Amino acid sequence: MNRRTFVQCSLVSVVTTPLLAALQKQAFETADQILSDATTIKVVNSAVIHVIHRDSAHSRSFGGAKSTDARFLLGSITKPICVAALMHYYDRGDFSLDDRLQKFLPQFTGDGREVVTLRHLLTHTSGLPDQLPENNELRKQHAGLSDFVAGAIRARLSFTPGTKYQYSSMGILLATHVAELISKTGILELVDRHVFRPLKMTRSSLGLGTFDPMDLIPSQTEFAAPEAGAGDPSARDWDWNSPYWRKLGAPWGGAFCSAPDVGKFLAAFLRNQEGPLKPSTVQMMETNQNPTGLTPRGLGFNVGMSAGSAGCSERTYGHTGSTGTLCWADPATETICVVLTSLPATAVKPHPRDLAAAKIADAVQG
Repeated sequence: MNRRTFVQCSLVSVVTTPLLAALQKQAFETADQILSDATTIKVVNSAVIHVIHRDSAHSRSFGGAKSTDARFLLGSITKPICVAALMHYYDRGDFSLDDRLQKFLPQFTGDGREVVTLRHLLTHTSGLPDQLPENNELRKQHAGLSDFVAGAIRARLSFTPGTKYQYSSMGILLATHVAELISKTGILELVDRHVFRPLKMTRSSLGLGTFDPMDLIPSQTEFAAPEAGAGDPSARDWDWNSPYWRKLGAPWGGAFCSAPDVGKFLAAFLRNQEGPLKPSTVQMMETNQNPTGLTPRGLGFNVGMSAGSAGCSERTYGHTGSTGTLCWADPATETICVVLTSLPATAVKPHPRDLAAAKIADAVQG
């Protein structure tokens, strides 16, 4: 490079760096405004956004969330958190991904169940359903996690394991139950011990934990997922806001966290530094484990461009929640985006969480 070219490149850098920073700030403010407007007109009751971009952080709360430490029901963002607790035992050598589930649950037999592996469960390729046919009845009865496990063990497989993709909350339930069998400890304690405490996620719990119920942001139940009662007043005894559901700690959707705590969890994978899991295990969780032709999935995480907002790279990993939550991390731009809202994901299209996150993805592409 000659001197003239070097000077030109240097001038471009001097001019564009402040310009990019200004554009990013403007985009972040636009994301904030989307959530502010949504809470002002009462479409969304409560929301928090938390963004980490390289060495800078941006957080704001809206509506009923009086601070960025407000705790929301995460919905399915719970899944990778619980899978991280399970993978502690993978690091110890207590199981391999290709172990058959029958090794740990001998009663998981018949109709092709014998070939289901831990990998199938964690990548949604087991053939198990998302929710049990008797889900609502179990919740009406205030059933425990062991009752859901028993139902999942009996559940009919939709296809030969490993041949198709079908999102399966019950697959994640049985996978995390393996951690309970290995450790002889309940999943609520295991998540606290192996994820929340090591990462100093002090505003997080699977289930209610030791927190005051008044400390939780209520979920808006109108237009909620069918398995959560869909806003039916008769479901108030078992919907997202019921004492029963809050205490249950369902590994497929029962965690309560603040947005900065979700950011800490994603950061443990983004930087692949000192954390609760080995770097090689972290890498497996955040990269595709499914064969070509099937929906890409890591272990517990959604992965690839579809895991984030438009413009995110193929290296992106994250998850969404039916309660109105969203999180992703893109190593290509060193960005973490967490948007937690109280509005169910299916309530409106486009959802304010998606619009806000899209602005963040757009802003960091430079």
